[in-house]
Amino acid sequence: MDTKEKILAGKRIDFDEALALYEMDLFEIGELADKIRKEKHGKKTYFNINRHINPTNVCADVCKFCAYSATRKNPNQYTMSHEQIMDVVKDIDSRGAKEVHIVSAHNPNTGLEWYLEIFKKIKTAYPHLHIKALTAAEVDFLSREYGKSYDEIIDLMIENGVDSMPGGGAEIFDEKVRDYICKGKVTSQQWLDIHEKWHGRGKKSNVTMLFGHVEERKDRIDHMMRIRELQDKTGGFNCFIPLVYQTENNYLKVDKFITANEILKTMAISRIVLDNVPHLKAYWVTSTVNLALVAQEFGANDLDGTIEKESINSAAGAASANGVKLEDFTALIKNSGFIPVERDSVYNEVRAW
Repeated sequence: MDTKEKILAGKRIDFDEALALYEMDLFEIGELADKIRKEKHGKKTYFNINRHINPTNVCADVCKFCAYSATRKNPNQYTMSHEQIMDVVKDIDSRGAKEVHIVSAHNPNTGLEWYLEIFKKIKTAYPHLHIKALTAAEVDFLSREYGKSYDEIIDLMIENGVDSMPGGGAEIFDEKVRDYICKGKVTSQQWLDIHEKWHGRGKKSNVTMLFGHVEERKDRIDHMMRIRELQDKTGGFNCFIPLVYQTENNYLKVDKFITANEILKTMAISRIVLDNVPHLKAYWVTSTVNLALVAQEFGANDLDGTIEKESINSAAGAASANGVKLEDFTALIKNSGFIPVERDSVYNEVRAW
């Protein structure tokens, strides 16, 4: 049985078979991924009404791909006050947001309590809002900075109102690549350990992969295989999010932007390899809205959300600073032949258009 026959029969493929898929014709591989997408989700494309809050850009780490951190190229340091954050939350709640997504830099000055207190304030004032906060990289940073174990940090997150973890900080799991692009940050194994501990408490999380920089195709497949292995064990990942590397204002000096062909192939291969992760997100912030819409035909069944404001990727050139209006978002999905379905943060359906 060749690889294509295995995929059509619903059988799991191995590393070498997955890597070889990159040599397949784009539309042929797209058809295979689309078949899986339709079996899992039909023509539904999920999104949520959410707001990204990036409370501080002061960072102790020096990742070469980052244009957001104020300690490198960005001279405009900021740290939001709790009052400023609560004003944002009040505003988005009044307009129907279901999720607040809080991710920021590794700020050594704010303190662990600063994070925990804002989570508690949000959850106390808006108990219906889902708080998605703290990447595994942030958990690792807080653990090191405050001399607490991962378990202690995770338990404090839950006690103070965090509902789920975002998938950031995964970057690429290959240690050599990781050592080059984000030395000193959470290691691949630590990242996986933190998510395993989170899943062990009955909580869900997402998982990302940053691609299109200095990694090779084999590194992407290795990344997917490690996710699949942990998911077999815990079942805790809701969604896989391949993030397209942004080329501006950072120290990696990657001159050429990855091609749309390569992005779509990577999306399709992700859908095929990650047979145990229910959702595949085309994160429009890093891929552009147009390419994210095309990715619906290549396995993606989620486009993230309206976002409203986003600071991290837009600092590196992404056109995401002010989000997308809800009516525009749903119209784009419908016009591309899919059914827009608003979801909550853990994929319960809220309403369909």
